[in-house]
Amino acid sequence: MSATNEELWPALPYQAWKDTYATLHMWSQIVGKITVALAPPINHSWGTTLHLTARGLATRNLPHGRRSFTMEFDFIDHRLLIRTTDGDQRALALSARSVADFYREVMNTLSAMALPVKIWSMPVEVPAPIRFEDDTVHHSYDPEFAHRFWRILVQVERVFTACRCRFIGKASPVQFFWGSFDLAVSRFSGKPAPARDGPGWMQDAYSHEVISHGFWPGSGPVLEPTFYAYCVPEPSGFKGARIRPAEAFYHKDLNEFVLTYDAARTATSPEQAIQAFIDSTYEQAATLANWDRPALERG
Repeated sequence: MSATNEELWPALPYQAWKDTYATLHMWSQIVGKITVALAPPINHSWGTTLHLTARGLATRNLPHGRRSFTMEFDFIDHRLLIRTTDGDQRALALSARSVADFYREVMNTLSAMALPVKIWSMPVEVPAPIRFEDDTVHHSYDPEFAHRFWRILVQVERVFTACRCRFIGKASPVQFFWGSFDLAVSRFSGKPAPARDGPGWMQDAYSHEVISHGFWPGSGPVLEPTFYAYCVPEPSGFKGARIRPAEAFYHKDLNEFVLTYDAARTATSPEQAIQAFIDSTYEQAATLANWDRPALERG
C-alpha cells in the first residue's frame, strides 16, 4: 500500500483502541442527549446527529431561549468546545478521565454559561449501560487513536458524498449517529414501509423504504471497523446478490452486507473499493425492491 493511502486510510485495530472507543462513545452520547433535549424534532432524528468539521465532530446550532450554541469535539487540539451566538466560549479537555467526571464538567460548564439543560443520563444502544454520573468504568483516551478515527471519518464522508451525488430522491446528509457511533447516509424510494416494531425513534427512522450505507468502528459480532449496507424492507434475493468488491459479503448475524475497513484500506484504491461497495449494494437493492430508479437517479 502506498504511503499516501497509509496516511489517508490509517490502521484502526479494534483491540488497540477499544477502550478509547468505549469512552469516546459515552462522551458523544452525553453531547448527543443534549441535542435531543434542545434540537427541533426533525424527521428521522436528523436534527440530533453530529456532523464532521475541519477539526472533529459537532452539533448543529442548538436553540436555548433567545441564544443558540454549538458543541464540537476537536480531535486536533483534543478539546470539547462550547460556543454561543453571543460570543461566549469554553473548552473542556479531552483526556483520560471517567465518563462521570466528563459528564459533571459538561453539565456544570453549561450551567455556568447560562445554558442549563436536563437530559436522561442512561446511555442507549450499548449492552449493560451505566448512567453517566455513575460511570467510572470507562476512562480511557488515547489522542492518537481519537485523531486517527476522525481522519478516517473525513475520508469516508468524501466517498459517501460523492456516491450520493447522482441520487436525486429524498436522501439524508452524511451524518454521525452518536447512539450507534457510526457515520451513515440513507436514500429513500418515497414509498411508505411496513410498520416496524421498536421505540418511536426507530419507527420514524424506518417509516419509508430506505437503503443505508455506513461506516462503523466495530463491536458485537464484528470486532473490526466495517462498512455496511442494508435495505429496509429487505427485498427477496438481496442476501444472494453479487456485490463488489470481491471481499464484501452478507453477514447473517447483522443481516447486512459488509466490507471490512482493512479490506478497503489495503486495496489499490480504497476510494474505488468503497464506491464499488456502495454502488453495487444500492443498485442490487433498488432493482430487487422495484424502486423507480429513472425517477430517482440523475442521468
